[in-house]
Amino acid sequence: MSRPARGAVRMESDTLGEVAVPAEALWGAQTQRAIQNFPGGEPLPRTLLHALCAIKGAAAEVNADLDLIPRDVAGWIATAAEEGERGELDAQFPLGVWQSGSGTQTNMNVNEVLANRAAQLAGAEMGRKDPVHPNDHVNRCQSTNDVFPAAMHVAAVGVLSERVVPVLEELSRTLAAKAAEWDDVVKIGRTHLMDAVPMTLGQEFSGYAAQVRAAAARLEGCLPDLLELPLGGTAVGTGLSAHPDFARRVIERLARSQEHPFVPARSRFAGMAAHDAMVACSGALRGAAGALYKVANDIRWLGSGPSCGIGELLLPANEPGSSIMPGKVNPTQCEALTMACAQVMGQDGAVAFAGTQGNFELNVFKPLIADNVLRSMQTLADVTEAFCRGTVTGLTPRRDRIAAFVERSLMLATALAPSIGYDAAARVAHHAWEHDVTLREACMALGVMTEEEFDTLVQPQHMTGRME
Repeated sequence: MSRPARGAVRMESDTLGEVAVPAEALWGAQTQRAIQNFPGGEPLPRTLLHALCAIKGAAAEVNADLDLIPRDVAGWIATAAEEGERGELDAQFPLGVWQSGSGTQTNMNVNEVLANRAAQLAGAEMGRKDPVHPNDHVNRCQSTNDVFPAAMHVAAVGVLSERVVPVLEELSRTLAAKAAEWDDVVKIGRTHLMDAVPMTLGQEFSGYAAQVRAAAARLEGCLPDLLELPLGGTAVGTGLSAHPDFARRVIERLARSQEHPFVPARSRFAGMAAHDAMVACSGALRGAAGALYKVANDIRWLGSGPSCGIGELLLPANEPGSSIMPGKVNPTQCEALTMACAQVMGQDGAVAFAGTQGNFELNVFKPLIADNVLRSMQTLADVTEAFCRGTVTGLTPRRDRIAAFVERSLMLATALAPSIGYDAAARVAHHAWEHDVTLREACMALGVMTEEEFDTLVQPQHMTGRME
């Protein structure tokens, strides 16, 4: 068969009439109208489109088992859906986020693409809706209103469990390994951005590891609700026009093919009218972003300088840091992660508002919710992985500088308070600060105690709570 000439079109039709569609496009009339009516904007996440294809393929096979569509038609649809799930049809999904709040245009885009691709597989002409019809066959027993939120959950479960949580757990393990390696490095703690009592660098990093580990656990806690799929609800949750066994069988197939334990929604009405599971997941992503921001921000401050800042850590030199200052190295991976965290926090605000837009039987902000949640997941996973690999694994403590800070810290006076009292210890600290001397010298000048008594009381390594 010869290829159509560039710029050639074919005529397809929908319930509003005929539409000229690019001859080589697999999409049909409704998609073409959507391209004209909703131009521009960010494309929907590929993971969502791949999830829709997975659902369509499972639905076709179940519909054939239920004798609702011909077996050969189901086979062509299933083959086309597998291609779509693998990403081979991505170029045929041109629609962006800003469309109908139900996602109808994207659902029909997928229906049309799979129908026309199935027609090709059958050796038939595209656009004739014969032998495969986008509504009667690909969309059988479905509505956008139940399929789109089901795809949101399938995509979210996949990215969350296969990408986000493993990346966070790897970062937590890497931080924990650093904590163990540096457990004997006594450093000065800081509260309110001011000097505090000693701790170890290992203790500091153990806190980071615990924070990230807890963030991963909270995200895992979102999975049970996301595993519920409202398939079978069709238009408003009642299941009108769907076979009573359709949803259960499709969900069982998806659980096997996706290797995740999907189950029917406890309430299809809630699953279509509200998206509380996605909103909660977005909130957990915001929490993870907050934890990651703290870790990345602390590390860049601890590495600041390195000559004129805190400079307790030496960050890897991944690339030149300045176009004008030779030798400058910047905490670029830290900056990338903190920016990504800010983006995730902003996207969560949009999702939180979108979750309120369940008007009676349908939330009409579905594409926005799907886009922001899936984009937040992918962003956190990608940038966190780079931060772990490019920064955390290569961190090196500057032991001499850390020890020097501990030596001249006035907060070691805390160790004096049990023996000489809080007020006397404060006088020692103030004297040391005002006269630019050490605490030991201040004690001698004030006649508070001998050098031997000072050395017995002030041992930074014993102030960390570590068990020797």
